Amino acid sequence: MTIDETLALSWSGGKDSALALWVLEQEGRRPAALITTVTDAYDRISMHGVRRALLVRQADALGIELVEVRIPAGCSNELYERSVEQAFAAGPLAGVGTVGYGDLFLADIRRYREEHLATLGRRAVFPVWGRDTAELAREFVAAGFEATIVCVDPQKLDASFAGRAYDDALLADLPAGVDPCGENGEFHTFVHAGPIWKSPIACRVGETVVRDGFVFCDLR
Repeated sequence: MTIDETLALSWSGGKDSALALWVLEQEGRRPAALITTVTDAYDRISMHGVRRALLVRQADALGIELVEVRIPAGCSNELYERSVEQAFAAGPLAGVGTVGYGDLFLADIRRYREEHLATLGRRAVFPVWGRDTAELAREFVAAGFEATIVCVDPQKLDASFAGRAYDDALLADLPAGVDPCGENGEFHTFVHAGPIWKSPIACRVGETVVRDGFVFCDLR
């Protein structure tokens, strides 16, 4: 598939960004770069808590260049935006005019992304925006994607879900009111197999820890 040098994709390593990439590729648009925010102090994907080594394996297996936006723990929004701006000023993002996101229905998040990119002279696209999340979750599993729950907000979902495979059994067990795609921040995932890769990303479930009010399952 031809690389679209004008397109990059915001990449968390989770299912929504994997779905966004899948849809873009079905449309014949393969991003020139993946953009991931990494917290320096932990050397992990911000919010998701996944080890950077696994992130690198994902990108290498996709054959898409990875651009890491490095931020400190407890990063302010102002510093985050400055770090993003620096990333777009050089390297593979300098020529990128469009950034894809895996957001589904949170209008305030979409508006923020669009407004911030506009200040950088770029625009945002949302390949899976507005899709029914229950339908999308089932489609994700049926397509052969495999993911693990790596972060849970225990105020929205029981901590026991951390470390579980994201599959039909998990979808059936989710309590009423919890979005099947975790769009309200109930949980985050790491995708390690699926139709966008030729072979799985080897990983195994490690210990579960509580940090900053969230429950993280460490993947190794």
